[in-house]
Amino acid sequence: MGSMEQQVLELAQELAEIGRLVDDDDVVTTLDRFVTRVVLSVPECEEAAITALTQDTPEILARHHKTADQVAEPSRAALAAQLTASGGPLHDSLLYGEPRRIGDLAADHRWPEFGAAAINAGYRSCVFLPLPAGSIAAAFSLFSVKPDAFSSSSYDLVLLFALHAGVAFDNVTLYENSTKLIEHLQAALHTRTTIGQAQGVLMHRYGVTSDVAFDVLKRASQDQNVKLRTVSLNVVEAQNTGNLAEVLKKYGLALG
Repeated sequence: MGSMEQQVLELAQELAEIGRLVDDDDVVTTLDRFVTRVVLSVPECEEAAITALTQDTPEILARHHKTADQVAEPSRAALAAQLTASGGPLHDSLLYGEPRRIGDLAADHRWPEFGAAAINAGYRSCVFLPLPAGSIAAAFSLFSVKPDAFSSSSYDLVLLFALHAGVAFDNVTLYENSTKLIEHLQAALHTRTTIGQAQGVLMHRYGVTSDVAFDVLKRASQDQNVKLRTVSLNVVEAQNTGNLAEVLKKYGLALG
């Protein structure tokens, strides 16, 4: 196996590890690992960012610079503003799912405001590559201080990163959505348990059926404009603390 092939294989294995989900990972944490590795691996790359389109507006989710320079921060902030502006090269890439490449920012006048901001930040070339991230429009942005920095070989590396980052993006999003669904289900089950316990309290106190107890709790919730779970929780807690009569009276559930 040739040296380049070996490097690509090693990089692919490393990317698989970078994209592996670990406990408490979120989208930003996972994508931060990618942009940092892109800057370290792609020749002449000074800055990398991953941006997603949310409600037709680009939002930078992860960004990394090779050099930390406080003096350059204002110009980098200005570039970020232009990067996410409507009608710029990144916005086009996100909107149409097509790559955009600027070989020389000083000679390319298709996006003059963006070009001026990029040059002011010290860059001469850049590339924008859509990520295969399922239903979410996302893209890599790479910048270099040299013109025509992203040749065919480095572009292949960028494609490799884009493939893995897109899969990771999709997996993390799916994981987060699944986690939220589980949290909602757990909350619903907890609410159901609490309501059932409150029904049991009323059934025992008044000798009514489960259906009647539920209707009583529901009516109290509506009359007091309080969530059914809150009414039920207060009833259960009152039973446990010995002040049930007071809480039943508060919600109009006391007899006599």
